[in-house]
Amino acid sequence: MAMPRLTRVFGAVNIGSFRVSAMIAGISETGEMLVLGSAHRAAQGVKRGYVTDMAAATYAVRDAIERAEKIAQTSVSSVWIGTAGAGLASQIAQVEVEIGGRRIEQDDIDHLLVAGRDVIEPDGRMVLHAQPAHYTLDGAHGVANPKGLHAERLAVDIHVILADGAPVRNITEAVQNAHLEVDGVVGSPIAAGHACLTPEERDLGVALVEFGADVTNVSVYAGGMLLGLASIPLGSGDVTDAIASAFGIRRFQAERLKCVNGSALASPADHREMIPVNGPGDDATGPIARHADAANRIPRAELVSVITTQLGRVMEEIGKALKALGFTGQRGQQVVITGGGAELVGLADYAQAALGKPVRIGRPPQLRGLPEAHARPGFATLAGLVLYAAADPVDIRAVGPSYQPTQRYAGTGLVSRIYRAVLEYF
Repeated sequence: MAMPRLTRVFGAVNIGSFRVSAMIAGISETGEMLVLGSAHRAAQGVKRGYVTDMAAATYAVRDAIERAEKIAQTSVSSVWIGTAGAGLASQIAQVEVEIGGRRIEQDDIDHLLVAGRDVIEPDGRMVLHAQPAHYTLDGAHGVANPKGLHAERLAVDIHVILADGAPVRNITEAVQNAHLEVDGVVGSPIAAGHACLTPEERDLGVALVEFGADVTNVSVYAGGMLLGLASIPLGSGDVTDAIASAFGIRRFQAERLKCVNGSALASPADHREMIPVNGPGDDATGPIARHADAANRIPRAELVSVITTQLGRVMEEIGKALKALGFTGQRGQQVVITGGGAELVGLADYAQAALGKPVRIGRPPQLRGLPEAHARPGFATLAGLVLYAAADPVDIRAVGPSYQPTQRYAGTGLVSRIYRAVLEYF
């Protein structure tokens, strides 16, 4: 089949603590999203979402994007970046203006959004996103586009994502050092929400849990927008470390045991099953793991016990975060877990019992050209980055330049300014 003609091409890089992944995608003339190439490699120079070694992080980004470019047979000069660290926080800002019962024009909407800049309180932090979530007309909530409607008063809820400035600048610089321009830095809850959540879920109320390697982000959606989020400095990497410590083995061995033989659910047959610690190609003359037999095999029951013990700590923190975010009652029902840690066998059932809420695993949507290996929860944020870029969301910081004149007015210039203001506002 011939490749459809593309109208736009996007590049994305998700910088995680376990892997750095890259994707190149395009939009066809029919509006279909087409993945041209995606790749990943082990992360370097990143710990719990923060850059700790600039040179290593830059190399990982460059390597990941070059792999994606090779598969896509095209190159990109700029990318969208996803970040799960940097102390992400969320707030909702509200602003309202008088319309006087007339028809709402685009200038009215722009004026409202520009006025919204003054109500944002970053408290010295960096604003990653400042986007209109939905509008309110005379008390009627949930209006997607008020243009052309009549109202006495027009209001908007603005969703704001804040982050610590220095970590974001470090991530940006790591990408720029890889000879790439940065189209924008996107908080992973926003990107993962685009990939994993349906519009109906976001409207009814849902909690999105990104179970990453070193960080777990918990975000709550309702009324079509993200209402709040919390970051937990625990992840699936802590499960790996717990396995390595319990059995006295290397991290790569513990990771393999977790992914290949691990489970969040115990089985009566686990006591009878012995699992080899050494994988194909490993040095069989290495040290014997604790609790292992002469063939360096451990009981699967002990592996599952270590995993569930560590998962219990993570779920306890997730439960506390959900309670602090007000995810209770009728709206506090559905929980969606995504991220690399969500690929653990039996996690949804374990989390459902631990949290007392229905839980499903969130995966990327079925995008054309997306390889099966990247259609997993661990790549949801990466897919969400290109979906976010394609949606071209409005940011109030880029709206209405006409309302921010830079020239000084005097004499007839001042009269002209007043005349234009009368035309615009009345």
